Amino acid sequence: MDHHWVATSWLSDVGLPQYSQTFQSHLVDGRVLNSLNRRDLERFLNISDQFHQTSLLLGIQLLQMLSFDKEALQARRTKCEHQNRDPIVWTCHRVMKWIRDIDLKEFADNLQGKGIHGAVMALDQSFDTDAMAKALGIPSNKHMLHRHLYEEMKSLAVPLSNTEQDTEVIGCSSPVAVNRFADERMSIRRSGKSPLRLRANSHSVERSLGFHGSCSSLPREARVQAVPRAKGSPMHTYKSVEITNV
Repeated sequence: MDHHWVATSWLSDVGLPQYSQTFQSHLVDGRVLNSLNRRDLERFLNISDQFHQTSLLLGIQLLQMLSFDKEALQARRTKCEHQNRDPIVWTCHRVMKWIRDIDLKEFADNLQGKGIHGAVMALDQSFDTDAMAKALGIPSNKHMLHRHLYEEMKSLAVPLSNTEQDTEVIGCSSPVAVNRFADERMSIRRSGKSPLRLRANSHSVERSLGFHGSCSSLPREARVQAVPRAKGSPMHTYKSVEITNV
C-alpha cells in the first residue's frame, strides 16, 4: 500500500479526503498507517478532531483484520455493493448509497467529509442512532425519521444461524457474516496491534460488531431471543470484539 493509494483511495473510502494533501506530504503508506496511534495523528498530521481520529484508527483496524490485503478488501466490498450485508467493509460512499436506499436521500450528501464508514458503524460502541442522525443533519424533532433510521440500522445486524458454517448467506441476504470475523477478532486479540487508544481507566473494552442507539428498544420477541447488551443498544445479536490497549 503506497502513500499515493493511502492519500487518495483509502482516505476517500473512509470519508476524509480533506486530509489527502497532509498524508501525501508525509508519505504515509501502509507501513506508516500500521504504526499510527491517536497521538501521532494529532502531533504529526495535525488531525485534532476526535471523531476523525477515531474514524481513521478504525479504518486502520479494518486493514489489520485483513492483513492489509487490499485485494481481499475490495473483493468483499464488491460482494456487498448491491446487498446490505458485511457492513464492516463498507466505504463512506457505500454508506451514503445505503442512506439513499432507505429513503433518506435528502440527507445522504451530508456525510461527505464526516469520516463515517462501515468500520465506524460496526466497531465504534459510541456510534449510535443519534450520532448517525446528527451526522446526517436530521432535526432532533423529526422523531419518525429517527425511529426509521433506528430500525434500518438494527436490520443490518441480522445474525447468521449457528448451523451455518460458511460466511455466505443461504436463501437470504443477511447483512453481516458474523463467522467471517471470528478469526479476525482472535488475530486482533493475539497481536495486540489495535491502533485505538482507550480511556485511562480501562485496559480493554468489549466493542459490539453492530450499532448502538438510544432511539428505542427492541420488540419484545426480539429481546427474548437476543443476547443481553448494554442499555440503549439496538444491537443485541453480535458477538463482541476485544480491542487491546497498546
